[in-house]
Amino acid sequence: MPDLLIELFSEEIPARMQARAADDLRKLVTDGLVEAGLTYAGAAAFSTPRRLTLSIDGLTAESQAVREERKGPKVGAPDKAIEGFLRGAGVAREDLEVRDDKKGQVYFAIIEKPGRMAADIIAEVLEKVIRNFPWPKSMRWGDGPLKWVRPLHSILCILSDEAGTEVVPLDVDGIVSGNTTQGHRFLAPDTFTVVNFDDYEAKLKRANVVLRADERAEAIWHDATHQAFAMGLEVVEDRGLLTEVAGLVEWPVVLLGQIDDAFLGLPPEVLQTSMKEHQKFFSVRNNVTGRIERFVTVANMETADTGATILAGNQKVLSARLADAKFFWENDLRVAKAGMQPWLDSLANVTFHNKLGSQKERIERIAALAREIAPSVGADPDLAEQAARIAKADLSSEMVYEFPELQGLMGRYYAAEAGLDAQIAAVCEEHYSPLGPSDDVPTAPVSVAVALADKIDTLTGFWAIDEKPTGSKDPFALRRAALGVIRLVLENDFRLELTGNLIKQITIIELSETVGRLQLTAKELRDALQTADVGLDPDKVVKDFILRRLGKERDAIDVNSLTTGAKSVNLLSFFHDRLKVFLRDKGIRHDIIDACIAMPGNDDLTLLVKRAEALAATLATDDGENLIQGFKRANNILTQAEEKDGVEYSYGADIKFAEDAAEKALFAALDAANAKITPAMEAQDFSTAMHAMAALRAPIDAFFTDVQVNADSALLRRNRLNLLSRIRNICLSVADLTKIDG
Repeated sequence: MPDLLIELFSEEIPARMQARAADDLRKLVTDGLVEAGLTYAGAAAFSTPRRLTLSIDGLTAESQAVREERKGPKVGAPDKAIEGFLRGAGVAREDLEVRDDKKGQVYFAIIEKPGRMAADIIAEVLEKVIRNFPWPKSMRWGDGPLKWVRPLHSILCILSDEAGTEVVPLDVDGIVSGNTTQGHRFLAPDTFTVVNFDDYEAKLKRANVVLRADERAEAIWHDATHQAFAMGLEVVEDRGLLTEVAGLVEWPVVLLGQIDDAFLGLPPEVLQTSMKEHQKFFSVRNNVTGRIERFVTVANMETADTGATILAGNQKVLSARLADAKFFWENDLRVAKAGMQPWLDSLANVTFHNKLGSQKERIERIAALAREIAPSVGADPDLAEQAARIAKADLSSEMVYEFPELQGLMGRYYAAEAGLDAQIAAVCEEHYSPLGPSDDVPTAPVSVAVALADKIDTLTGFWAIDEKPTGSKDPFALRRAALGVIRLVLENDFRLELTGNLIKQITIIELSETVGRLQLTAKELRDALQTADVGLDPDKVVKDFILRRLGKERDAIDVNSLTTGAKSVNLLSFFHDRLKVFLRDKGIRHDIIDACIAMPGNDDLTLLVKRAEALAATLATDDGENLIQGFKRANNILTQAEEKDGVEYSYGADIKFAEDAAEKALFAALDAANAKITPAMEAQDFSTAMHAMAALRAPIDAFFTDVQVNADSALLRRNRLNLLSRIRNICLSVADLTKIDG
């Protein structure tokens, strides 16, 4: 069985496209070969800046002959239906056979496909792949219609086995396939012939080309870290940059350069970001001082002066870049030391969203909400409000304008330079966190208060204007914001009732648009709301506000049209959906979460999770699992009886009517369980409550084994149904067990 080697040799492919392109080449070619009737043992794809390579082992030499019978339309069907069938089957009308069928005579087409040689199939598949390759961007060159990411120079396509090597004949717009390729553009540009993949890879390496991207990355990291270590320094790890740089060179040559002393006073993050974004340099850090003092660049060339000329050029360009960064830094420091007020004022001219106002208006909302949340998380309300007003000031700074990824981090530096409280400086950086599932969660109370306010305002804002995530689309990262709220609350073990905050914030945002129409400021509305007792009934406050402030304009606002309540319920449901995803990774089933969400207090995420964890632990035991079956049996019998009798059996069970020992034992067990569960639930001690509930398993089992509920005596039947009602009520006081699967 022969092996196939394909190389598509071109001008430099952008590094960000290489890995995806190699995978696309492998998938498209192998899928095409399999569809055409060939099989293979294994396939691997590789990429360098100038080539995509595919190696396929154990390819079958030819496809099998295929005979297929395809049923067509009935005899006498319209000509158009028959002609369509003929086109699909690829046969002529005279080749059709007429056969008897259950519903009469129908046409059958006999399609015979003879076996084909692998080379013919490969040529056909590869040409189709090249002409339709899914590059994110592609270009045409010369006079031909062919598109490729960069001009395609040559196609290597060979089949090799013990008998020798065969070139697969292929011509794509004048580019004829062959068995040759080239090495490094400058170090070994000559063409050479290859006979199989091993020969190809070995000759490439001799021609200064490392075919495997992971091998290039490993060589870069090895040389960089060793050179830095020899000087008592360390390379700042950046796997994303390492992957990108490995895609920029075919023959990596690592060079260690010096940063001019004039720039060493810049924050290390500024140096690191500037070098990475503009020059693709790795930062080299002094572990003693924490400063970035040197850089690593990776050349694609060996020189007689061991890279001195390359380094000199890179250092000259880097100095120009860092001079810009220093200019931004020094200008920003002057504003920061003066109190940052110009930045805060300028945010009034920065639109957050056309329906949600400016960044300054949003900051006002966040500050008010942070003040309300602060007591729940142990933060000082005044400090939380002040921090929220400062937290996004750096968005107007020159440094963040140049490097948006430094937002927050630069805010921390500027707040410190302004002489603000260290807690406020920390908030500037931490209030964006967590951005992803692997990010650390802030623990400082003021940071938590502002981070929660920021994310809740984002969520309530977009809910207020009906811009919710749909399917896989989430342009405003609302799922991430909800998960951030969940992690902030749970990982800090804070108690926060979401409903009140959601309703208040949605009300403010919904009314802001109306206030804008009436030429009032959002601050005026917020001031009025803050002086009133909003609680959980914002409509009353809004109506009072309208009467007091808008006078004759009050009829312009239809308070009844506000959808605050419905939107807050919908948003809370969104939080619950995110919570299910979060807890699934912790081994808690969706039905357990649903059983706890159905209970009061489901907007307190910490309380909800503690209830779910206790229920999950209970159901993991034999008593808990079997109790569910007993509860469901009791609930089903009771539900059917209530539907049949048209009455509710919800009270009146009396032990004096109990005849059987098991029945009396269940009365006693329910009394004992209730005596433990009621105070435990009041204390929110779910573990104790559910342990007491699980203890009912044995007496419930014994009751159903020994006692007939639907007794002949109406009195006994009613008493026993009321007893089942006690079982249902006690179990449902802990969690809605009707939602548990199984």
